[in-house]
Amino acid sequence: MGLCGNRRLRAGGLAVVGLLALVAVACGGRGDSGTPLGLYDPTAAAQSTDQTPTVDAESASGAADPIPRAPFLDPSATVTPAGEPIIRSEFRPRIDASFTLWGTNWKIRLIDVNELVSGGIPRDGVQSIDAPKFQSLAEVAGLYGDETPVIRVEIDGDARAYPLQILSWHEVVNDVVGGVPVVVTFCPLCNSALAYERMVEGEVFEFGVSGALRNSDLVMYDRTTESLWQQIGGKALVGDMVGAVLTPRNAQILSFAQFRASHPDGVVLSQDTGTSRERDYSISAYRGYDSVFAEAAFDVANAEDRRLPPFERVVALLLADEALAYPFSVLSELRVINDRRAGRPLVVFWTPGTVSALDEREILDSRDVGSSGVFRAERDGLSLTFRPDLDDPKLFRDQETESTWNIVGEAVDGPLIGTQLEPLIHANHFWFAWVAFEPGTIIVTSE
Repeated sequence: MGLCGNRRLRAGGLAVVGLLALVAVACGGRGDSGTPLGLYDPTAAAQSTDQTPTVDAESASGAADPIPRAPFLDPSATVTPAGEPIIRSEFRPRIDASFTLWGTNWKIRLIDVNELVSGGIPRDGVQSIDAPKFQSLAEVAGLYGDETPVIRVEIDGDARAYPLQILSWHEVVNDVVGGVPVVVTFCPLCNSALAYERMVEGEVFEFGVSGALRNSDLVMYDRTTESLWQQIGGKALVGDMVGAVLTPRNAQILSFAQFRASHPDGVVLSQDTGTSRERDYSISAYRGYDSVFAEAAFDVANAEDRRLPPFERVVALLLADEALAYPFSVLSELRVINDRRAGRPLVVFWTPGTVSALDEREILDSRDVGSSGVFRAERDGLSLTFRPDLDDPKLFRDQETESTWNIVGEAVDGPLIGTQLEPLIHANHFWFAWVAFEPGTIIVTSE
């Protein structure tokens, strides 16, 4: 949710004035709704609750609330289906007085709600895209450079590109891809591009930006029950939907050129977003964010875990009972890591040619950070071992058949041409964000 958010620099960190400059760039002083923005005050959490106006939690979620209720849990449940203890008690939220006016059922939650921090903007101050329009590759010719970063979502042959320079301003897109209702999300603060199915227990939900952060990560809300959902993990944290976890779909960050080559019939999210404020989407809202703050420490869980620099990009995934991280600094040298987890082979690809959306003012002036893909390294019972292609830095070869593969896991030449590897759900989070939620992460630095 914008740079108006959760940023406490520790001693030895960068000057706060640098942060304020970035906030001015990101927010332009006002939210999408036209509401003046308030910068998050890091001392607010230490203030007495009587300094923050509140509304009684009973009245905040009372019978007068017109929002239809669809409780996910049995009313007598004490734990979620995953065995997490449910907190059932009165609560007066301190994150923002306006939050108490929502229809959120604050009495049901998984977390200490003081882990939620106001991002300095109201709910929907960052406007989600709820009726997305798309254009063909021909229609956007010349609009994006080859190295422009996009989120690729493909379901049943319906391939769509969501440019990060649009998602950085809107963060949430409610869409239908391949007939499947999905929400495509991007949290610039964590570099987290994630997609989930929007159907839960047979009901399709629409999501928006709550205005809150947790571990510096976007907290969404659904517009049916007004429950709060964590972007990383897709879990309902507070409200009637506690216990629900959204089903993930593959959301791969790659370059516009790679998307175009892989999906010549694919479509691209239109800059005509249907929201109330016009923007120049070639301009980054986060100039210098992932370089200027490279050594800054966030007030997030497990911030003391410095096995990697906080802003190191990692290929992050959960597989069986393991949380894994493959650092971009290693991948950029090796380009391929062959691994074996849960008794099965997997491969991590990395290619150059995709710029950061969080670096220079002009997106295409930003530095090359590359893109990644993670796949089951097997086809029709044959385990495959990969190496970089010596002729093209954006392709790979398997040593078993000498077929050539691209970043989306498709064989583009050789005996297996046309074959598609099974993709594994992953994301390119910043290290500080991933380890905040997965402290037991295994860092993989070699084959």
